[in-house]
Amino acid sequence: MPVFRDTNGQEHKLSEYQGKVVVLNFWATWCVPCQHEMPMLAAAQKHYRDRGIVVIGASVDDEKTRENVGPFATKYKINFPLMLNANTENMKALGLGETIPATAFVDKDGRVASRVLGELSRSDLNHRIEWMLGNRRGKEPPALVNNLGK
Repeated sequence: MPVFRDTNGQEHKLSEYQGKVVVLNFWATWCVPCQHEMPMLAAAQKHYRDRGIVVIGASVDDEKTRENVGPFATKYKINFPLMLNANTENMKALGLGETIPATAFVDKDGRVASRVLGELSRSDLNHRIEWMLGNRRGKEPPALVNNLGK
């Protein structure tokens, strides 16, 4: 599993979040669909945090655009941890390919339960979170959704 660095330079592994459901979103400041997702992810973090959900934003910004992460976080009122050194190798290791945005949903045991390639919808995000929390209403979310090219 990937090792990330937060905005303070501290290293983090996904295993630190064992026992929680993790919504791991790969994004970049220059990615327009990522900009659409950020308010929705911040709302999900606020709504679900007391139920054991952790949203993590893994920025693939490189050294040229990394300085934009702080202003981006302020603009979009990001209330969840941001990791700075994400890359396509991390994404491939989680079965996400190389295109952003991409999101892995990690269960309480640290396993990738499902993946969404491309932009998330609010209804799909909330349905996946509720399902992982044990609220099994409706149809089980598919293990892989490819929204790329929509």
